[in-house]
Amino acid sequence: MEKLKIAYPVIVEGKYDRLRLLCVMEGQILCTQGFGIFKQKEKLALFRALAQRSPLIVLTDPDGAGKLIRAHIGSAVPKERIIPLYVPQIAGKERRKQEPSAEGFLGVEGQEQQLLYDLLSPFAADTLPQREPITKTDLFEYGLTGAQNSAARRDALAKAFALPAGMTPNALLAALNVIATREEFARAAAALPPI
Repeated sequence: MEKLKIAYPVIVEGKYDRLRLLCVMEGQILCTQGFGIFKQKEKLALFRALAQRSPLIVLTDPDGAGKLIRAHIGSAVPKERIIPLYVPQIAGKERRKQEPSAEGFLGVEGQEQQLLYDLLSPFAADTLPQREPITKTDLFEYGLTGAQNSAARRDALAKAFALPAGMTPNALLAALNVIATREEFARAAAALPPI
């Protein structure tokens, strides 16, 4: 089976869900880290910024925790920017786990590849947009790392992209590579006050 090219970002709960989807698709897959989404304002801000550019596919487990996570994302992102996808409630446990989940259902990671393929296929594109990544060197060259006021400059850049202040260089870099092109980054960074 040829992997689907999904142009919309896909949000799942955890890294094993992400690995499962990578078996059937290419594209951006972002993790909430389970209930980590409730503590990480950076992650929610990233989802908000992404939703301004593209609809988001939200695919969480078919249990109470998945519903809470989905609702939390829905409270931060306009509902018309969310494409909700659901996997069926199938009793069982994932291979890597000793015990089934609290509710006894398979999560996204436990679903058959064909089911996930069929679920995502309506959102497939012929090609994915290719973008040149923003690098740590770029951050350094614009004084966003290694300079005396680099933290303040990062905060100003984050604000320009509707991201929260206080992001680490790595977190900012990861977010920028999802929501901005290299050209958009360069324009915003060049517009910052001089170092």
